[in-house]
Amino acid sequence: MSGPTLADVARAAEVSTATVSHALNGTGRLAESTRRRVREVATTLGYGSQRIPRAGRNLGVAVTTYAGSAWNFLEIPYFARLLTTAAATAHAHGYALTILPATCGAETPWHTLAVDGMLLLDSPTDDPVLRALRARGIPLVFDGRPVDPRPGDVWVDNDHTATTREVLGHLAASGARRIALHAGYGDEHYTRVVTRTYEQWCHERGKAPLLLTFDPYDAPGHGFDALFAARACDAVYAVYDPGGRQVLAAAARHGLRIPDDLLLVCASEDRAYADNDPPVSTVTLHPETIAETAVTALISRLSPTAPLPPSPGALAVPATLHPRRSSRRRARPGRTRPGDR
Repeated sequence: MSGPTLADVARAAEVSTATVSHALNGTGRLAESTRRRVREVATTLGYGSQRIPRAGRNLGVAVTTYAGSAWNFLEIPYFARLLTTAAATAHAHGYALTILPATCGAETPWHTLAVDGMLLLDSPTDDPVLRALRARGIPLVFDGRPVDPRPGDVWVDNDHTATTREVLGHLAASGARRIALHAGYGDEHYTRVVTRTYEQWCHERGKAPLLLTFDPYDAPGHGFDALFAARACDAVYAVYDPGGRQVLAAAARHGLRIPDDLLLVCASEDRAYADNDPPVSTVTLHPETIAETAVTALISRLSPTAPLPPSPGALAVPATLHPRRSSRRRARPGRTRPGDR
């Protein structure tokens, strides 16, 4: 079958064929909005997808949660450990692995990207990268449930509902009465499920949720100032890796001792938390297992001779709570905690 032509793209974008050529090749003197619109139309139509040879055993990986933002996801232990294992797994099966930068957004020439399949991490609502890859028919596997999964989609994820309830139950058993959740930054499935589960858990116990929005640039943890100054919570579950360090910084500034005055659990793959004084309780999502499972599933989708291609839906990887001193408190007789009054 022949794919759409240059003229087809020009008609759909309401421009000349010369403008289409300039937009797709990065030449000519075009307004950036025109260049972007033409590329989006070409991607949607699947222009070029019939002409681009397969990459020759090459897989791609994109972290699309904040696609277009210039952030270094390799600084985050979760992504660093996942991508290291993803590369090793791909190489073990004879595939190369291309890790795309976080700035890959609408401007990335997805219509010419030469990959056999893609692994998408934390795909958000209305993901332009996902839309472009679907238009080309590129086989996909997701780390984290896609917001709007289609029949046949495969994703690898943890049971965030069960994990969140385990963490909250652990904190409550350690004496916490007012637990704050430090989340709400991203629009990926992980954040939304954790937040919804926390709100349900609070509702079941007749407590008002204490939600704080994570700010990646708030290293001193000023987002906790009002809460800590009022002694309005006695425990925090931080669902992003830097959140635990922000809590520690803010607690020290407000004279809160961990775990005597404040309990802390952080979802993180950073082993340095275990060396903190006191050691910080963490939740590991097992990124290495997720990576190996996801890449193996993607390669199985590409191979017509795969003995057991993955079934559509979720491939579950259990998370693990590692309780340490930061979330273990022995109750003191006569002690009054925030929320007891």
